[in-house]
Amino acid sequence: MTDSPAISDRNLEATTNISLKREPACFAFLSAHSAAAPMPIDSINLDLASADYFQGRASLWTTLEMRSGVNGERPVALLGFDESFLRPFTRALVEASTTRAAYRMTILAESPEGGRCRVVEYVTGPGKTLKELIIQPYETALAIAAPSRSDGDDCLFQLPRTDNFLRAFARMSYAADQALHDLLDEMGRVARKRAEA
Repeated sequence: MTDSPAISDRNLEATTNISLKREPACFAFLSAHSAAAPMPIDSINLDLASADYFQGRASLWTTLEMRSGVNGERPVALLGFDESFLRPFTRALVEASTTRAAYRMTILAESPEGGRCRVVEYVTGPGKTLKELIIQPYETALAIAAPSRSDGDDCLFQLPRTDNFLRAFARMSYAADQALHDLLDEMGRVARKRAEA
């Protein structure tokens, strides 16, 4: 079994679900440029959207999804990102919440020339590349926004600013990050075995 070329399944959606029903009300699609009307967020989760091995490198694409009673609890993606985003995003959420100061998170390109997308948002369209996120703390919520050239920042969605939520998000982020990096290692192992064969 240890020589099996199969990669074990990681069901992030089931293991990373956080209910927001007991938290202060939060909403998504708050930007004037949003693709949908504002929706209350009842729960969030991460979903492993794709895993790829290309040019000698394993890469993963994960989405941050929300569910709402107004759309029949169907998953709706808010952000999409590669394996390098989850740790700094979690740190930024905690820092913005505890310092009560806005946090500007710069998303560096993979190479100076640009290269592939690292983070996209699905609130204002099918996948707009982000180079910066702004986390603005308020009394009960954290607003996650993207800079806009026209009329101020586009508020994409909100997350609760409670201790319970931050602890749950940090716990979920840690578990998901471990699972994603284990998967990357496993993909590398399978690729090396195929190269040797």
